[in-house]
Amino acid sequence: MDHKILILQDTIKRLLRRKAIPNLTKIINKTHPADIAQIFGNLTEYEYKNLFNLIKSPEVAADVLSELDSSIVANIVKSLENERLSEILQAMSSDDLADLLSSLPADLSERILLAIKKEDSEDVEELLQHPADTAGRIMNPNFFALREDTTVQDAISAVRKAADAEMVFYLYVVDERNHLVGVVSLRQLIIAPPYLTLKDIMIPDVISVTTDMDQEEVARIVEKYNILAVPVVDDKNHLVGIITVDDVIDVIRSEATEDIMKMAGTVEEEYSYLDNIFKASRFRLPWLITNLLGGLLTGYLMWLFKITLKEVLALVTFVPVITGMGGNVGTQSSSIVVRGIAIGKIDYSKIYRVLFREVRVGFLMGLTCGLVVGFIGYIWHHNFILGIVVGISMTVAMTVAATMGAMVPAFFHKIKIDPAIASGPFVTTANDITGILIYFGCATFFLKYLLAG
Repeated sequence: MDHKILILQDTIKRLLRRKAIPNLTKIINKTHPADIAQIFGNLTEYEYKNLFNLIKSPEVAADVLSELDSSIVANIVKSLENERLSEILQAMSSDDLADLLSSLPADLSERILLAIKKEDSEDVEELLQHPADTAGRIMNPNFFALREDTTVQDAISAVRKAADAEMVFYLYVVDERNHLVGVVSLRQLIIAPPYLTLKDIMIPDVISVTTDMDQEEVARIVEKYNILAVPVVDDKNHLVGIITVDDVIDVIRSEATEDIMKMAGTVEEEYSYLDNIFKASRFRLPWLITNLLGGLLTGYLMWLFKITLKEVLALVTFVPVITGMGGNVGTQSSSIVVRGIAIGKIDYSKIYRVLFREVRVGFLMGLTCGLVVGFIGYIWHHNFILGIVVGISMTVAMTVAATMGAMVPAFFHKIKIDPAIASGPFVTTANDITGILIYFGCATFFLKYLLAG
């Protein structure tokens, strides 16, 4: 949180304690909705409810609601009277309403649908029919489009009257059957002779997405072509909506957060329960239990090699090093592959190149670290064979870890499971197990030489 927001937050809390309503109202009216929403997350339920009631403009209140976590939204919606709730909801766009409804309990969603106009509720219900995380769910159906036979002069007049359109940076052109056939930028429209038709000046090759396209793919398209909005079409190429760059930014942020949380073994919803330690524990425990079982398996494998350990106790010195380095290398490789797949930098059809690269990188790093730790092992325990065993084990373990770190996310992606779950705890635990097997397997193979050394 930046310094400006901290000062604003402290000021609001102080004024709330003093119940200085006129001063609070002035501050709220001068503050951007996004900043208000950020401050709400650090207030008590009593404080943010009182503060929200001071927002007189339905448009500002709607913008604030669309920026808040679902748990805070639910508490605010419950406290609002029907008339006030209806005013705020009418000021929200259909896509924001759909996003709001999908995050709230069924009883509150039903109340919201009853509080908005019939035509708005129909738009929202239509959006909710599309699967979550698709273009159809996040699009805005209130787009602006004109027929291809419209003259430039008439188009300019229509743009001036398009107060309810989501964003008129691009003018989409359709034929008589509402098929998307072209796009015209505002600049093209303004400089074109008024007697020409849109068909004469439009760009026919329109970059568009389908309603069932994953929202991550939509974000990649917007990023790739540097456009401010992208039209959404159905399977018959009928124009049905528009996705603007602000929605795309939300998608990028949400998907990145989701991947990071999965790699850490938790979920994004934990942010909504910062004060609830039981829910936070419930989100994290599954991965930790998995790690616990993996740790027990690692311990069991060490027990199986108890004879080797008993004969050469110095071997235990390097167990944390072998497992730790393998886990780190595996996490690095898996993070690169997961993020590369997510942002489109890695083409799955050429995944073998990435795998081969990670094998070579893992071997080079393993050889380097193996030489270092092998030399240290020899100096430390005055046993040349021990140094050889540790060095070989480190080289092989890190090579295998890098390979697994790349292969596992690629495999999950292939079977349509989010590859992010393959990173972090999963890869670390798997590499602990393989590292132990490699290390003690190598030590057992060289056992008679270790005893002689």
